[in-house]
Amino acid sequence: MSDKNTLTIDAIELEINVTTAIKKSFLEENIKLKLAINTLIIKSKSLLLAGIGLFLFGGFWSLLSIYTDDALPGPVATLTVLKEMLSDPFYDYGPNDKGIGLQLFNSIKTVLLGFLLGSLIAIPIGILMGASTICKQIFYPIVQLLKPVSPLAWFPIGLVVFKDTGMATIFIVFITSLWSTLINTSFGVASIPDDHKNVAKAFKFSKWRYLTKILIPYSLPHIITGLRLSISVAWLVIVAGEMLSGGAGIGFFVWDSWNALSLEKVISAILIIGIVGLLFDRIFTFIENKVAY
Repeated sequence: MSDKNTLTIDAIELEINVTTAIKKSFLEENIKLKLAINTLIIKSKSLLLAGIGLFLFGGFWSLLSIYTDDALPGPVATLTVLKEMLSDPFYDYGPNDKGIGLQLFNSIKTVLLGFLLGSLIAIPIGILMGASTICKQIFYPIVQLLKPVSPLAWFPIGLVVFKDTGMATIFIVFITSLWSTLINTSFGVASIPDDHKNVAKAFKFSKWRYLTKILIPYSLPHIITGLRLSISVAWLVIVAGEMLSGGAGIGFFVWDSWNALSLEKVISAILIIGIVGLLFDRIFTFIENKVAY
């Protein structure tokens, strides 16, 4: 074959390769575009449905306000007060007169402290319960005995032990937020497949290597689910706890606003509590999705 024919064949092959690469690139871009459009459609649909839900909720709220002859403030009156509250959220005019931002910060700080302390206790005990039948038989009756107890029932115990209302509030957050994490951690560890355990035995994993390479990675999604449920319980408990303890926090703000006969502030605080709870849930859901298999 002459050099001229060889050059011609090479040129044809090069042209075919370039054409194939262009088509492949075009198909990839087309697929990415379709995925982006589908994602946008799904998110738009979700926002539209959420908007419809909020509209229905606002309509029901307005009807309820009319039914009570405006004894229950309507959406417009409440949102007006909420706007005023958010215009200066960090003012501090004394122990019993603080802005909603300071009250919210105090509650979040208390919740996170109690939640972290509870998690530090719940995760190790949950691992022991899931990994050892003996530990499960020891701790499981205690869990089932204490888990159903109302958060408010723990408040007097906290006052007696710590002799401080702030510490008592942290205590009730701690004692009520650890159960979900403990139970989910125990379930995650107990559900590790036998194949995983057999591989660890075959390769003679040390206890530390088994813990870091098999037990924690496999049970981590369950642990994060437990933490998500626990933070929801902790945020739920803090309002009741601060109503009893007084002094500061979003729960105290709700109770103080009720005593001042300002239902607009009460409902505004309820909306803020709901939004913060939703943010906590979204954060842990995001982490849960990242560690899920």
